[in-house]
Amino acid sequence: MLKRRLIPKLQMRRSIRGIRPRMVLVTTIRFDDVVEVGDPVSQAKIYQAQAADELIFLDLDAWRDDRSTLLDVVQTAAEEIFMPFTVGGGVRRLEDFRLLLANGADKVSVNTGAVEDPDLIATAADAFGAQCVVLSIDYRREDDGTYRVWTRGGTVATDLDPVGWAVEGARRGAGEILVTSIDRDGTRRGLDLEITRRVAEEVGIPVITSGGCGAASHFVAGFLEGRADAVASGTYFCFRDENPMQTRSQIKNAGIPIRLHT
Repeated sequence: MLKRRLIPKLQMRRSIRGIRPRMVLVTTIRFDDVVEVGDPVSQAKIYQAQAADELIFLDLDAWRDDRSTLLDVVQTAAEEIFMPFTVGGGVRRLEDFRLLLANGADKVSVNTGAVEDPDLIATAADAFGAQCVVLSIDYRREDDGTYRVWTRGGTVATDLDPVGWAVEGARRGAGEILVTSIDRDGTRRGLDLEITRRVAEEVGIPVITSGGCGAASHFVAGFLEGRADAVASGTYFCFRDENPMQTRSQIKNAGIPIRLHT
């Protein structure tokens, strides 16, 4: 049986504090209310010591500034972290995949770029392998009860349904799907289990769910009720006493197959 994965998510934004701009680790609430936490690579090293399975680095500002994810963060992470990590933010071209992978990323997450050019998914999968392509889907629940995919950091609505877009992304060659509920992001009130489950039932590739973890029980629910292959979280690990190792033990105690030791 495949073991489930626990993935800290390191969201980054450009800070103007200090002598020169730099990327800082932040937390958000519903993709807003930003709080600066610290250095992303230093925090990643802590997560590695606490037996996380993988990491996800996301540049939240890349879409706005129309620039690539800062390569120095990726290079430093590759030199100091000995575990798989995904990098996303501002990925719009095949060359963006090439640069990130060449500088140390194991996988590349694409969101807005895939919506604007769906062929990018297949092109990247053909060039680098499906295992390197993570389709990231940010979505909201609308007033009429339907769900809609949003792009450009949750500022632009599309006509896409998240489940349908996940199925299309898998068909086009994505190796994994990362779904994030904007409504629950940073709220610590639990994952969106309905959409997670629907996506997991419809696609034949691993599904990572995120947005809303505030207790170890939320991770357990993501695996059991949401049928996710992995649960990613940012705010929970930044501000809670429990670290990935402690959370992992509680997941194991719930009967879920997960690695306990590095």
